[in-house]
Formats: sequence, structure tokens, C-alpha cells
Amino acid sequence: MSDHPAAPPPGPRFRRADTGRVEAFSDGVFAIAITILVLDLHPPEHPPGGLAHALLEQWPAYLGYLTSFGYIGVIWLNHHQAFTRLRYTDGGLHAANLALLFTTAALPFPTAVLSTAFQHSFTDADARTAVLLYAVVAAAMCLSWYVLFRHLDRTPALHAAHMEPAFPRHGTVRSAAGVAGYLAAGLLGWAVHPAIAAVVFLLLPAFYGLTTEGLVRRRPVRTGSG
Repeated sequence: MSDHPAAPPPGPRFRRADTGRVEAFSDGVFAIAITILVLDLHPPEHPPGGLAHALLEQWPAYLGYLTSFGYIGVIWLNHHQAFTRLRYTDGGLHAANLALLFTTAALPFPTAVLSTAFQHSFTDADARTAVLLYAVVAAAMCLSWYVLFRHLDRTPALHAAHMEPAFPRHGTVRSAAGVAGYLAAGLLGWAVHPAIAAVVFLLLPAFYGLTTEGLVRRRPVRTGSG
């Protein structure tokens, strides 16, 4: 027999930890991504007296900035609302969160491609390709949310006591709807008309902003008379 004590069993590769570092790192990525969007706005070249017309011709760049700024802003809001309902993080949540940050950081690229394509033509092959590219990246972001909420639904030990039981399930439904909505918009924009996709790209962030706390907000129950 050996005189040395038996080694303790190996612990988990990723121990549970509080959410502070994840939230701080994520906020930094969101801030950088939302700032990069403005770099696509440039003073236009124009002949003397033609500044007003040149500025108006850049309307796709303004639309792209508005759409993606709203999208990332809503993502940040949804991220904050999700993490305020958690006590801990684990390896699965870290992986899902990194996938979300990866797709968020990628969003300025299809935004710039889309606005450039729309400035040349609103209906040609480049515009159709651009809306399809934007839709794929946006759908990938929704898919990362789906993975995150599925993990939360399967791991109640991460939940704070005040998390609504239906919150993770509502998140998975909302995320799946986004994947389907963006892909459908991209395909319709490519096959029918890019304007269809542009409208959906504006409406879906509004939907996510209105449903930040779930699909159905529970009203407080009144007690007593009156």
C-alpha cells in the first residue's frame, strides 16, 4: 500500500461563478459594436451647392445605422434583463454568451454591405445579396439566443429566486421566431423584392424590445377591497 493519500476526484472543468464578469465583458462588446456602426456614415462627396442632394442620397446608410443600432440596443437590453434573473454562470452559458457576442460583433459588416448596395440600387442583384447576408447574420444571432435560453431552461440551478418560471421558455420561442423571421425575410428580399426584407429588419427589433420581459407580462394581483 502507498503511504500517500488518495488524490481527490477531479472537479468540474468550469465552476459556477457569479455573473459580474460576464456582464461587464458583454457590455464592452456591445458598446464597441454599436459604436462601429457610425463609422459607415461619411461626409459625401459633392459639387458646390450639391451637399443637400448628396446627403439625401445617403439615406440607406442612415437606415442601416438606425436598424442595426436599434437591434444591438435591444440585444443589450434583453441581455441585461436575462442576466438580472441569474445567480450563476457555468461553462454552457459562457459558450452561448460568446456565440451571442460573436454574432453581435459581426453585425456592422452586413450593415455596411447593405447600405452600400442600397445606395447603388434598391432592386439589383447586389441589393438582393446584401439583404440575404444581413438576414443570415441576424438569424445566427437569434440562434445564439435560442441556445442560451435552452441552456437556461435546462439548468435551473443558475436561476435567481425571482426568475419567472416561464421566462426561459418564452426566450426560446422568441429566439426561434427571430431565426425563422430573419431567414424568411432574407429569402423574400432576395427572391421577390429587397424592400420586404428591409421592413422586417425594422420590425423585428421592435418586437424584441416590446417583449424584453417575456411574451406575456404578469400583472400584479390586487389584494383587499377597492
